[in-house]
Amino acid sequence: MIVDRAVYRAGVRHECGDLSDDLATVRAGGPHDFLWIGLKDPTDDEFAEVNDELGLHPLAVEDAVSGRQRVKIERYGSTIFAAIKTLAYVEASSDIETGEIMIFVGDHFVVTVRRGDVAPLSSVRRLLEASPEQLAAEGADGVLHAVLDVVVDTYLEIDLEVANDLDEIEESVFGSNDTAHSGSIYRLKREVLEFRRAAAPLTQPVAWLASEGSPITSAELRLRFRDVSDHLLRVADHVETYDRLLADIFNAHLAQISIQQNNDMRKISAWVAMAAVPTMVAGIYGMNFDVMPELHWTFSYPVVIAFMALVCVVLYRAFKKSGWL
Repeated sequence: MIVDRAVYRAGVRHECGDLSDDLATVRAGGPHDFLWIGLKDPTDDEFAEVNDELGLHPLAVEDAVSGRQRVKIERYGSTIFAAIKTLAYVEASSDIETGEIMIFVGDHFVVTVRRGDVAPLSSVRRLLEASPEQLAAEGADGVLHAVLDVVVDTYLEIDLEVANDLDEIEESVFGSNDTAHSGSIYRLKREVLEFRRAAAPLTQPVAWLASEGSPITSAELRLRFRDVSDHLLRVADHVETYDRLLADIFNAHLAQISIQQNNDMRKISAWVAMAAVPTMVAGIYGMNFDVMPELHWTFSYPVVIAFMALVCVVLYRAFKKSGWL
């Protein structure tokens, strides 16, 4: 559905009527006047209505309609198409929820397509409308920058949350009280992988927008894209580090489990060995032999009991000294 649409002349918002008439008006107006249409989970018919007026590239339209696209920023003729993953950190479960934003920036128009409930764009629109001078100077390209800037700022916030979760995992694995669970390590690694899929593929396209050969004509705006690129590169580097650390932590956790199992088996073996000697002696004297002279000795019973206790004590001290107990 169309959640918002407006015409911006000299950076000031005006209500949008007929798309064809308003688009012709902004194209005949100032160089940075534009039409901005915002859609959320549009149907084929809803998107076709917008496409009929704007004439978007068929390949970009196919990506926007089907959704679940690879993160990318591409140029189709005079139109820039961006597919971006939006993320939100859920504090209660330490999960990262994923959404999607697709942006068309063309000749005096911007179309934003949002899928999912993650990272709504109403705050971005209000932020831009609060600075009409800046919006008038940057036009549609400024909208693309503002959306990317907000998305990457969210990545930075999630980066801090994931770093805290990683510290907790490390403490649980390598702390004095090993309270780690393989499932929690795996879940965090899966969230980091989701984070990586969103941030890493975006680094080169944003760097392209900041370069001299980008379609962004404003030198000042390219510098601001460069700032977004720097933040994104930092996030991508951190995510790569988190992924490697989690792999090492998981391997260390499995090694600790194996060592603990070996220790448990040694203790069990030691106790079984100590129990085997009195069991053997008791088994021998429990047999129904006719001739066993020592059964008639005066102190036979205490001697046998003392012998079994002595053997157990000797074995216990030996196992204790060797570290098995």
